[in-house]
Amino acid sequence: MTNPVLVEVVRGNLVESVHSGALHVVDGDGKTVLSIGDVDRLIYPRSAIKALQALPLVESGAPERFGLGDAELAIACASHNGEESHAATAKGMLESAGHSEATLECGPHWPNLWIEPALELARAHKAPSQLHNNCSGKHAGFVCLACATGHDPQGYISPTHPVQRFVAQSISDMTDFRIDQDSVYGIDGCSAPNWALPLRALALGFARFATGHGVGPERAEAAARLRQAVAARPDMVAGTKRFDTEVMRLLGARAFIKVGAEGVYCASLPEPGLGVAIKIDDGATRAAEVVMAEILARFLNLPEAMSAGLERFQKPEIANWRGTRTGFIRASGALLTNAR
Repeated sequence: MTNPVLVEVVRGNLVESVHSGALHVVDGDGKTVLSIGDVDRLIYPRSAIKALQALPLVESGAPERFGLGDAELAIACASHNGEESHAATAKGMLESAGHSEATLECGPHWPNLWIEPALELARAHKAPSQLHNNCSGKHAGFVCLACATGHDPQGYISPTHPVQRFVAQSISDMTDFRIDQDSVYGIDGCSAPNWALPLRALALGFARFATGHGVGPERAEAAARLRQAVAARPDMVAGTKRFDTEVMRLLGARAFIKVGAEGVYCASLPEPGLGVAIKIDDGATRAAEVVMAEILARFLNLPEAMSAGLERFQKPEIANWRGTRTGFIRASGALLTNAR
């Protein structure tokens, strides 16, 4: 099945590039609300799935035991910029569990999602640490989960470690997609396992994350706690000048959204009770953001000011190095026809 074009990139009066992809929107009971493209093909959800990976952390009692508040729970779901506030929060999580950066297994890298944190390190003649890794919050959460459940955190990125078994079970339960020792998985950029699953299942998981339907009271409460934390601290989920942070700052608790590498995006919309899963075929995040903005505009009953604020994400402008407007990115006719 060939996926349709979802996004067009316009320069002057010409469509210069296009991005094809698939998306699925479902309610908490599993009813399909919107489906475009091949939603049954296995994909790697990458970092878009971090909220489902963080559910066992909340359920383990780690927040109470280690004093994890909104900032810490939000960064456990994050792909952050590596700003000082992000590194400090991840460090604090580790220290609360009696560990340090040395326990992390995500690897160091220069902040790469916004240039300023990298420049600040360079100006101070400092090298990046593992705390600056985009996924250090998720990994600090893994360490806290191991400690809260009485396990040695060493080797926590192995698919056979108790931490990853908790995570795999959480994903299986939320998505109704079985994950076991024979399931397809890849190694993520942060070295953690990333199990493949179809968009159809991924959307269901995020619908349940939004509604608590079909998951039991403890898990529904854990999902609500993570949504609350992210709504309170959207700066921890991404950071300065990032789509996730800016959109959730605009919409508040109406939407939980999360980017993943290679053009994946997921969302939970509590008010309409929906889950969203998007995959852009060529991996372009810019296209996934436009699709997500269009879906948010379609399914959320927003007040006029919020609706107006969302418009710049639905049709972002492109400018050159002089600041001259050269074009824009927009939803395709195929997406608009199906989404409205």
